[in-house]
Amino acid sequence: MPAPPRRNAGILAGPIDDPAARRALPSVPAPPGLAVLHRPSRFAGTVIECTTEAVVVRDARGATRRFPNTPGTFAVDGAPAHLVPAPSDGGPQTAEHRGRVTNVRTASGSRAVVGARARVARAGRILVEGVHDAELVEHVWGDDLRHEGLVVERLDGADHLAAALAAIDPAPGRRVGVLLDHLVPGSKESRIAEEVAHPCVLVTGTPYVDVWAAVRPAALGIAAWPDVPPGTDWKTGVCAALGVAEPRDLWRRIRGAVRDWTDLEQPLVRAVETLIDFVTADDGNAADGER
Repeated sequence: MPAPPRRNAGILAGPIDDPAARRALPSVPAPPGLAVLHRPSRFAGTVIECTTEAVVVRDARGATRRFPNTPGTFAVDGAPAHLVPAPSDGGPQTAEHRGRVTNVRTASGSRAVVGARARVARAGRILVEGVHDAELVEHVWGDDLRHEGLVVERLDGADHLAAALAAIDPAPGRRVGVLLDHLVPGSKESRIAEEVAHPCVLVTGTPYVDVWAAVRPAALGIAAWPDVPPGTDWKTGVCAALGVAEPRDLWRRIRGAVRDWTDLEQPLVRAVETLIDFVTADDGNAADGER
C-alpha cells in the first residue's frame, strides 16, 4: 500500500519539515544589511530587523515584507539557516559573528558580508542636498554605509553647506564628503564648493540639475527626461510633461524603479563611491566617536 501523501509538501518539504533537521540548521546572526532569501516566496533582499519571532526584509526596489522567523525558511549564501538576532553588545565577535564575504551582491554592486554587524557611526559623514538625495543614496548604498559606519545627513539646500561644516569642524579622523547637484563650472554650487575648500572636506557631485535626473530614463520606461523651459521649476516641469500631479507621487515611482546602481547614471555612481572612499580613507586616525 503506498504511503499517504505528506500534508505539508511543497517548497519546504523534506528536511526542513523534520524537527530533528531544524535543530541541525546553522544559527546565523542577522544584522541589518544581511543578504537573505525567503525560500517559500523567493523574496530576496537585506534584513531590516530580526527578532526571534519575525524577520523584516527589504528588496532592491525598496519593497519591505515581514516573515515569521521559522528555522529553515531563509537561506544565507545559498544555504538554509536559522536566523537569530545579531549581538548588540560591544564585546569581541566570534568567528561566526565577524562575517564573511559572499558572492551575493548588494544594490551598490559590492559583495555582501554575511554575519557582519553594522559599525559604530564615524565622526566623519556625507552631506547631501535634500531628502531625495539622501533616500536614493540609502536605497542603493545603504548596506555599504552601515558596514562602514557612515551617516548621511541632508543640508536642505546647498546654501547651508558652510554652516553645516562649521558645526562639524572637519579634521583628520572627521572627514566630510559633500554631494551636490549641478556641480558644473560657473554654477552656484561650484562657487559654494570653492568657498568651503578644506583638506578634510571633499565636494563632488553630478552635472544634473536635480538628483531625479541621475536616474536613467530607461528605468522609468521613458526615452529621456523631458526638456523643461528656463525659469520653470525643474521638478514641476517634469511632472507636467509626464502627466503627474504631485512631485511626491513621481518620486515614489522614480525610487521604486531603481533596482540597483545600474539604474543610475555613472556620474552619480562615481561621485558617491568617491565620497565613501574619501571619508573612510583615514581609518588609521580614530574618529572622535570611536575613541
